[in-house]
Amino acid sequence: MKLIADKVSKNIKGKKILEDICLEMDSGKVYGFWGRNGSGKTMLFRALSGLMRIDTGRICWNGQELHRDFSVLPSLGIMLEHAGLYPGLTGMENLRYLADIKGIADRRQIEEAIRRVGLDPSDKRTFGKYSMGMKQRLVIAQAIMEKPDVIMLDEPTNGLDENGVEEIRQLIGQEKERGALVLLASHNREDMGILADRVYKVAEGHIAGEDGK
Repeated sequence: MKLIADKVSKNIKGKKILEDICLEMDSGKVYGFWGRNGSGKTMLFRALSGLMRIDTGRICWNGQELHRDFSVLPSLGIMLEHAGLYPGLTGMENLRYLADIKGIADRRQIEEAIRRVGLDPSDKRTFGKYSMGMKQRLVIAQAIMEKPDVIMLDEPTNGLDENGVEEIRQLIGQEKERGALVLLASHNREDMGILADRVYKVAEGHIAGEDGK
């Protein structure tokens, strides 16, 4: 399956935040988007997922067009920020609440996702009492718990210690082996070099260059 962006552009309040983006990405591969903060990486993920409408161009998944055949990618796991997780709920409660929206992941799958990111599904602490690294892990867990076809992770290793970074890198490799299309955004060039089959440099809302393995 392919995710294709064809001449995608977006303006907000007269400022061009995405400019003539052209991409073709295949399932079973990891694509890295590297650039400084504010370069357009997060906005690109919002556009590719369907969370933000574009002004010009087309985005297609498996031969169907975003915002024509569906409003958001139909099998998507995404982490952009901690928004959407409730500080007064435990990690398990948060993910069960989100899982109930689609009804895809059952309790066993949710527990598995929590363990895969190095957390304990029986932990009674609320999300608001988590450390930054624990919060980061739980957000990644919600992105993978439904075993989606497309996974978009924005700065997935932020706030993690050395062991945590290695665990998440292994998890991303496992999702690639499962056949998912994985998109990573990071300002960490090391993550890109280790994880991605192809790396795109993003600068001022456009693809400024690329290299592949």
